[in-house]
Amino acid sequence: MSDTPLSSGAGYRAEIDGLRALAVVAVILNHIDDRLLPSGYLGVDIFFVISGFVITGSLTRRPARSLGDLLLGFYSRRLKRLVPALLVFVVVVGILSCLVIPRPHTALRTGISALFGFSNVYLHGQATDYFGTATKLNPFTHTWSLGVEEQVYLLLPLVAWMTGFARPGAGGHRALFAVMGVASLASLIAFVQLYPTQQAAAYFLMPPRLWEMGAGCLLFCLGGVWPAAARGLGRLPPMAAVLGLVGVMLLPLAWAVPATVAAVVLTTLLIASLRQGTAAHRLFSRPALVGVGLISYSLYLWHWGVLSLSRWTIGLHWWSLPFQIGLMVLLSLASYRWVEKPLRQASWAPRRDRTIAIGVGGLATGAGLLIAVDNLPPFSLYAGRNPIPAGMGVESLVDPYRVAGAAGTWQGSPCVLANDGEAAKTIAIEACTLGDFATARRRVLVVGNSFSASFAGAFDELVATDDYAVTITSAWAASPVGNFAALGGSGPFAATNRAYWNRVVPGLVEQLRPGDWVFLVNDMVMFSPPSPGPGSRLILQTLGMGLSDFSASLARRGVRLAVLNGLPFAREANCHPASAVPQWFSPFGGPCQLPGRAESLRRRQPLDDLLGELQRQGKLEVVDLFDLFCPEGACTYRARGGEILYRDEHSHPSKQAVQLAAPLIRDVLRSSAPAPGTPEPEGP
Repeated sequence: MSDTPLSSGAGYRAEIDGLRALAVVAVILNHIDDRLLPSGYLGVDIFFVISGFVITGSLTRRPARSLGDLLLGFYSRRLKRLVPALLVFVVVVGILSCLVIPRPHTALRTGISALFGFSNVYLHGQATDYFGTATKLNPFTHTWSLGVEEQVYLLLPLVAWMTGFARPGAGGHRALFAVMGVASLASLIAFVQLYPTQQAAAYFLMPPRLWEMGAGCLLFCLGGVWPAAARGLGRLPPMAAVLGLVGVMLLPLAWAVPATVAAVVLTTLLIASLRQGTAAHRLFSRPALVGVGLISYSLYLWHWGVLSLSRWTIGLHWWSLPFQIGLMVLLSLASYRWVEKPLRQASWAPRRDRTIAIGVGGLATGAGLLIAVDNLPPFSLYAGRNPIPAGMGVESLVDPYRVAGAAGTWQGSPCVLANDGEAAKTIAIEACTLGDFATARRRVLVVGNSFSASFAGAFDELVATDDYAVTITSAWAASPVGNFAALGGSGPFAATNRAYWNRVVPGLVEQLRPGDWVFLVNDMVMFSPPSPGPGSRLILQTLGMGLSDFSASLARRGVRLAVLNGLPFAREANCHPASAVPQWFSPFGGPCQLPGRAESLRRRQPLDDLLGELQRQGKLEVVDLFDLFCPEGACTYRARGGEILYRDEHSHPSKQAVQLAAPLIRDVLRSSAPAPGTPEPEGP
């Protein structure tokens, strides 16, 4: 092993810090603008391999007398290495976030989770939550990778002890290699299989990521298991691996799975072959790169905080990037110089268990501070104006509603299937109807996802003046028509969706009379992607077939079908309405950048064509509110009269917008003729 880089694996290698510099720079470029380096996010995967290699080596330098001795030593070192910089970053950025983010709850909860190494689990929950907040504007999103590493740290010392690897004179290379080899193979299979269907799990959770740190661990053990293979890897040209890594980072996101595997393999080969005398070794040993590598932990922490808060305030522009990059570097240098390095080298306590207690106590104190801030009244620390009226936020979707002077109350939660645990729930007409269902001249059954709940206030005139009864139902994340539910699926709302379309909706439709309506209300965004392709055309065809079949089944009962056309793509901006109004700290518009009217209409054109053709065939009537949300050439958060059009980051129309839309909806549901052959009802 004397002629291979693995022979010095247990000691400090400056070139490894140079490799860390490559990884962190790639991540930063990708996070500034993914067009600069489409797969630069793979820098995190490089970090994982390095971490597995270095941590395994650290276990050989400090063989323990007992398992307790091993764990105390390992975790006291890890806490001193990770906690100080992380704690300062999370607390400072958490407080700053409250000043510029109208509702910082998700950000603060992510930061609190990050302090204890579980932000990846929290972010996975957000990614699979129907009302989860998009990660791009969360200043702690990037801490998911620390969560993965820290969860591996819970396992690796135990495995190293049980296999004998971490015991004095016990060797254990072969046993550790075998155990980690099996675990890494299972983890890799899980990653490859999960990514196409459960991308959030494959991305955020530790088990599908274990194989990446496992690759570094296996590489370190290789010399003690298969010396000839270690020598062979040591003779490979390292510059080929460097060029391969750069090439992989230029691949588009669609290649994520093979690109990730390639990045891990190439990083492993590079570490194995990065021997003295080679051009690659000289490159990564340059003082500038080593210096960036030394501050890479602090730089990784602070770069995303600067970018995220910039997106909430002045934005990212060609002219601002030099200052923002400079701020990242200054904060990282300060963190390394005055927090990370001195506290890592300092003696916190005479005993290691007390060192651990101090570290955990610091984390608990920081978490307690953020929990206290998170429980303050909304907007209490917000530095901007909050001209938002009552009835905003996701929670307002289930606010009970009644029409003045009319019978019936829409009771909110009893009318909604909110998760798979409610798949057996019954939606009762008497709890969910505005007006008198039994005596009304006409009835309207509103069906859809959360957007149908947001339209509870759109039917006042129909109920009070036209003697309609409107029953409003919803299932969070429901498909726009029932044939999608019939296709199955395993998402977090699959059981709810099937129950809604197979049981709830048919049961309610059976209680309608000839001349009544079913009104489908969804945002329809899934049918208008930025770049249409074979997949989008297929689901559009599926929608067309589903609407035709549903219309035919309703027509046999004499019931008409109305469909809400696609709304603007406000959810893509992930913007709370308070951020959509001018703020002193966001003079260039802040994060609320909606696609323009022309772009939105271009994207919506295939859906327009489909619904228009079905309308011409007499199968349905289209309710189109687009001009309300995109007046005068722009898609905005405010109507012509200044009314705020959205109630939350998820593009649900506000109560004010729904009231503006009510006349348009009323015109469709009143003026269209009954289904062919359907007699007008003679009376109640």
